[in-house]
Amino acid sequence: MAQARRAVWLRLESAFVWLLCAAPLALILWWGFTGDLTANPVEFVLRELGVWGLRFLCLTLAVTLLARYAGMPRLMRFRRRIGLWAFAYVTLHLLTYVAVAHEFDWAEIATDIAKRPYITIGMGAFALLVPLAVTSANAVRRKMTPRAWRRLHRSVYLIAAMGVVHYFLLVKADTSSPLLYGGIVAVLLAARLLPRFTRSRTA
Repeated sequence: MAQARRAVWLRLESAFVWLLCAAPLALILWWGFTGDLTANPVEFVLRELGVWGLRFLCLTLAVTLLARYAGMPRLMRFRRRIGLWAFAYVTLHLLTYVAVAHEFDWAEIATDIAKRPYITIGMGAFALLVPLAVTSANAVRRKMTPRAWRRLHRSVYLIAAMGVVHYFLLVKADTSSPLLYGGIVAVLLAARLLPRFTRSRTA
């Protein structure tokens, strides 16, 4: 009986996390349905999807640290799901840029990538994110050595940093938001590296 209750609780917990991750996307869709996407809806949706992708990347990094150093190992159950939602938001961000903002005009997109550094950095971050999403599948992960898998997935810190730079270069006036996320990524990276540095100094 206790085992059955635990299984039900775990399913409810998983469903709750899924709903929380889907909520920003549902809100954006609702704003579109009600006509509340501001005077420039494409730019608004593009920005919102990109920022939420960055937020979920930061949350993925935070989950790992909280599970390891704050005595919350249960959170690791949701790390892959949150990471895949980050990939989903970034992918939707890219699709909005390609399909809606530029209507699949590949020549214009290529020119944009070449002329604007923040586009180049954003495309690079997405390219690095794809292998992480692919290797999140259990079938693919089993074909990799644990060491190779961990080494590959450490690149999420670089991807998050590139996302911050992409956001910072995109913003023309108020840079407080990208700087805030830059600080968050820096703190998370420092929290990850500090124990290793301390161990190397004391070894």
